[in-house]
Amino acid sequence: MDKVWLKSYPPGIPEEIDIDSYQSVTDIFEQAIKRFGDKPCFSNLGTTLTYDEMDRYTDQLASYLQNLPGMDKGDRVAIMMPNVLQNPISIFATLRAGFTVVNTNPLYTARELKHQLTDSGAKVIIVMENFCHTLEAVIAETPVQHVITTQLGDLLRFPKSVIVNLVVKYVKKMVPAFSLPQRVTFKNALSQGAGKPHRPVPCGHDDLAFLQYTGGTTGVAKGAMLTHRNMIANMQQASAWIKNVVEDGKEVIITALPLYHIFSLTANCLTFMKVGALNYLITNPRDMPGFIKELQGVRFTAITGVNTLFNGLMNTPGFENIDFSSLKLSLGGGMAVQQPVAERWQKLTGTPLLEAYGLTETSPAVCINPLNLKEYNGAIGLPVPSTEVSVQDDEGNILPRGETGELCVRGPQVMKGYWQRPDETDKVLSSDGWLKTGDVAQMDEQGYFRIVDRLKDMILVSGFNVFPNEIETVIASHDGVLEVGVIGEPNRESGEIVKAVIVKKDPTLDEAAVITHCREFLAAYKIPKIIEFRDELPKTNVGKILRRELRKPD
Repeated sequence: MDKVWLKSYPPGIPEEIDIDSYQSVTDIFEQAIKRFGDKPCFSNLGTTLTYDEMDRYTDQLASYLQNLPGMDKGDRVAIMMPNVLQNPISIFATLRAGFTVVNTNPLYTARELKHQLTDSGAKVIIVMENFCHTLEAVIAETPVQHVITTQLGDLLRFPKSVIVNLVVKYVKKMVPAFSLPQRVTFKNALSQGAGKPHRPVPCGHDDLAFLQYTGGTTGVAKGAMLTHRNMIANMQQASAWIKNVVEDGKEVIITALPLYHIFSLTANCLTFMKVGALNYLITNPRDMPGFIKELQGVRFTAITGVNTLFNGLMNTPGFENIDFSSLKLSLGGGMAVQQPVAERWQKLTGTPLLEAYGLTETSPAVCINPLNLKEYNGAIGLPVPSTEVSVQDDEGNILPRGETGELCVRGPQVMKGYWQRPDETDKVLSSDGWLKTGDVAQMDEQGYFRIVDRLKDMILVSGFNVFPNEIETVIASHDGVLEVGVIGEPNRESGEIVKAVIVKKDPTLDEAAVITHCREFLAAYKIPKIIEFRDELPKTNVGKILRRELRKPD
């Protein structure tokens, strides 16, 4: 196909990437250790680990995992914790031991956790004590044979480690009572693995690296099978895209999105590790004042997040006191970046907020805006190297530029399929390798893609297609609006009508002001007929607004 977007590539960005440079994600990690040994690698709550220390800790844990009874190459290890130092150690140790990582949301309910552990067939789970009560409720109904538990402060420097663990457990009472008799503590696992180097396990491109579960917002959560080849490809693609901006061994990236999310996993944990960066882990980004305080103490060069995260930061006192003089890359993904948020971010930080696009099923990067972009452009960017992107109709025909249809992706980062769900795989993966994303998009003459909306979220008003993203962007541009979500409501006369659910920034904002504002920018059939004000909007754990939850009463 004609890759129009290549003409819009910034200088120095290759058309293709070399996947064969590495055999596995472990290979990339171990080469990074050799290159950046004494440089800082991960930092959290005042403690920083170097690449050499990551080497030692992951070797010890990998050795322990390999010596557990019944464990064979490719077996699944679930990791259930927020952004703490134990998390990346567990990820890389699992890969070094030759096993497959199953990233698990620590805020899962017992039902959700049971589904993921059972569906994945995980034999081991590494879990923070704060969430052990959930595991206790279902562990007997899962294949889990081995439990490793950790506390928030386990790897912090003494005496802070002891103080943090005591405060979390006894003062803040954040650890509900639980009973898991066969568990081993994280620190004991490291001790048992020390002195017995792990056995190197040859892993190839076709071996599974991650079983990454979809968010479940469109139904039952499914495990996307991401091979070492998929992950290497996306790391190489992302590295090629940022190489003109980053300096090996000198970057500091803020990692606020949880590492169990594919965006944070690949972009922050893996790609920036590859270039020797320091990953600054934020354990609780929902605590905005605490988040701001941490940012004020770090001269960071890059930050990733979702639209609601950037919006929340800018609406928290103290944001204006952050030193942005070193910031050179702000990347938004996971949901649409709204123009008002992007424009305000650039005004306050001096750096454009660039939008990227990807999916769990694509490891995740598909499109990224050029890093030399001067301002927000409303696009999700250009396809990354070695990637084909097309807009297709319902019959799978590729549509001309400017036409609207389903966004489809083909490239080495596209998943192998859904774990044990060939029927679901067949629904999204065509015989010639195209992944159907479920997103409605257009491509312009320069090869930039724009998401119009999700197919399932489209509102049909008297035969006219109405896309929530457009209306949300318009409403969000009102100074009195903090957040907004738009959905369709059934209507006898028009089929559906538009409903906007708004969180106020200005307490005096009323329905009439919103309608007046919309009339200036939207056709009559797009203007919300119902406006509801709430104190907050339902979101996923990474801050993405859940439109399906907006359909339920407040």
